[in-house]
Amino acid sequence: MGRVTERRKVIRIRDGAVSARPDTLVAEEPLEIRLNGKPLAITMRTPGDDFALAAGFLVSEGVLAAAGDLQNIVYCAGATADGSNTYNVVDVRTTPGVELPDFTLERNVYTSSSCGLCGKASLDAVRTTARWPIADTPPVRVGPELLASLPDRLRASQRVFDRTGGLHAAALFTEDGELLDIREDVGRHNAVDKLVGRALQNGDLPLSRTILLVSGRASFELAQKAVMAGIPVLAAVSAPSSLAVDLAAETGLTLVGFLRGGNMNVYAGEDRIALRAAAAQG
Repeated sequence: MGRVTERRKVIRIRDGAVSARPDTLVAEEPLEIRLNGKPLAITMRTPGDDFALAAGFLVSEGVLAAAGDLQNIVYCAGATADGSNTYNVVDVRTTPGVELPDFTLERNVYTSSSCGLCGKASLDAVRTTARWPIADTPPVRVGPELLASLPDRLRASQRVFDRTGGLHAAALFTEDGELLDIREDVGRHNAVDKLVGRALQNGDLPLSRTILLVSGRASFELAQKAVMAGIPVLAAVSAPSSLAVDLAAETGLTLVGFLRGGNMNVYAGEDRIALRAAAAQG
């Protein structure tokens, strides 16, 4: 199976001095996801937690909602000439009776490590297929001080990033700030899928009292994945996209961006942020 990291020779230039040495890089390999034996999607990912990645991807697609919907996931033969197993193809089998959506008109088959759900239809598609409407979940209140503490804790837990500098991370925290899980991947949407897929396998969906923190920007596909998993708060250390903000506003998702130090922007769902009265009035 592919490794999480690989070694490559590099030429280093430091203060005018030139040297050759090996460098540690994050591995990136394609993963084909098949659904009941039929090809569904290809994503570029960091090998590891592939079954959780596939399960989480299918949660965001509205296929899986509970552990009982999943019959099994297996590696299957790859596309090599001799038919050997590349560990880059997984087949997800749903439990008989699970109704499958029609993918043909909603999305393209190819996804990449930087674009999670290219071709996904619209805001309406997410709002109408979400199993656990966030606006109907029990209220979650988090303080700015707690949110401000999370990026440093995320960074401190990025073990592979320390060796490569080339990975995104996503982490789940409780509303009290307890770290529940963290996953790394070359694609930020893959890291989220791995979190959600592991929660599905453990029977923990919906994640209705959690905070999702991502190491990069908050794109539409990440907001979608949060909504589909029932996560009420999505925070990012960088900027959100306009479509992510629109989706958050329409679904009741609390969306926080530019979470750096004690600073942050709240783009939607500010009712979940325990702001001081004076700050709220200002």
